Amino acid sequence: MRSRLGLVLLAAALAGGCSQPSSDPLAERGRQVYLAQCTQCHNADPAQDGAVGPAVKGASRELLEARILRGSYPPGYKPKRPTNVMPPQPAVAPEIPALAAYLK
Repeated sequence: MRSRLGLVLLAAALAGGCSQPSSDPLAERGRQVYLAQCTQCHNADPAQDGAVGPAVKGASRELLEARILRGSYPPGYKPKRPTNVMPPQPAVAPEIPALAAYLK
């Protein structure tokens, strides 16, 4: 019974998009910021599309800066979803290096 409960809890954690903390403190900070700030629109698993926002795994720092600071795209970038739903979020600007480390 006890091992069965453990398996159920493990399956729930995996299904919920939880991941192990990174050994890189900057990437771990980025994971925390991502879960707190981004999962309202993007999936808890950045490799998957969210309800509103696309998958963001692999997003470059240049793209993060353009989207977070200006609500735009870098020159020449072809967006996955050409919308203007995401507003600029200047309060998140100091966390861009951590988000970039997490999403790479």
